[in-house]
Amino acid sequence: MSCGLLIAAALLVTDPSVADAHAGHAAAATAPAAPPSVATEPLFANIVSRSETLRAIVDGWMEAAAAPDAGEFAAFKAQTVELAARDMEGHVDLRERGVDGDLKCILKGIAEDMPLKVAAVEGAADDAARQSALSELRYLLNDNVEVITSPPTPAA
Repeated sequence: MSCGLLIAAALLVTDPSVADAHAGHAAAATAPAAPPSVATEPLFANIVSRSETLRAIVDGWMEAAAAPDAGEFAAFKAQTVELAARDMEGHVDLRERGVDGDLKCILKGIAEDMPLKVAAVEGAADDAARQSALSELRYLLNDNVEVITSPPTPAA
């Protein structure tokens, strides 16, 4: 081997960017992989879409600061019942897959909390109580979107 090739090889091996790239590949190989995202699966994408639609309705009611029309609220309430059922379906789906993570539990909690938050809006005694109940319902709907669309993290 010529001296020039020997020096080039030695420089290549000692180049920090080459060493860093190699270390990065080694670290990636040993780090636990994040579970696949479910956000694009039909059931979960539907939950996100429904939650965003209902959240927009709640935003409108909050901005208007008035009681929703009775017929409009009845339709909204029926949609929240369907959404809660889909959240529970998502929980069961993840449980049956053997997924052990926060999403499974959060979906179950949202399914159980949704009727309570809707009932609080329906039973609000005055505008202030209704605004507070709407705010809590909005938070729940937003949480439903964020927990599904946030990138999954590897198990600890």
